[in-house]
Amino acid sequence: MKTVLAAFALMISSVVAAAPAQARPAAAVDNSDPTQLIETSANIMVGELEARRAEFRKDPAKLRALVERVLLPNFDVDYAARLVLGKHWRSATPEQRKRFIDAFYGSLIANYGDAMVEFTGDRIRVLPSTVPADATSAVVRTEVKRGNGSKVPVNYSLRKTEAGWKAWDVVIEGISYVKSFREDFGSEIDQKGLDAVIQRLETQNRQGGKS
Repeated sequence: MKTVLAAFALMISSVVAAAPAQARPAAAVDNSDPTQLIETSANIMVGELEARRAEFRKDPAKLRALVERVLLPNFDVDYAARLVLGKHWRSATPEQRKRFIDAFYGSLIANYGDAMVEFTGDRIRVLPSTVPADATSAVVRTEVKRGNGSKVPVNYSLRKTEAGWKAWDVVIEGISYVKSFREDFGSEIDQKGLDAVIQRLETQNRQGGKS
């Protein structure tokens, strides 16, 4: 399952990345079409990983910078974060929202960064799809190969924005990451409060992603 988690981190970790990184360009990523967005993003990420793998192993901060530069501009950050927090987004302060986004993003990199670094291009295949010219939402299907050769469906939900197409959810073997995290965080926030959850994530990130 580590390979699938690597694909998950590879494509959606930037959904919850820090807002200041939005100023960085997404060089060569084509967001004019949903399939092209996923395909070009994956190609650029895999190309960088294969060329700089040893460098990223030594310095995880450089991997985070790559994710921010290539992926962040192509994900609907606020929309995805609102969905993950659900009802708690409405009652959260601007500061809590930003801290949650930063902490959640950090936890994805901390937990899945090692797997992401080892990810290779031959393990992901973007399946062809046709999206009507007037469509405002789309699903792009991909397949990720496990170490044993079996294939896992990983589908990306996207929506059209003024800045082009952006992804906002990933569905792995029928399980939505937005829905899963909303359920997990929602229950914990109900019991402990949003600040406690944020603090847990921040502490976990400082410890290298270990629970």
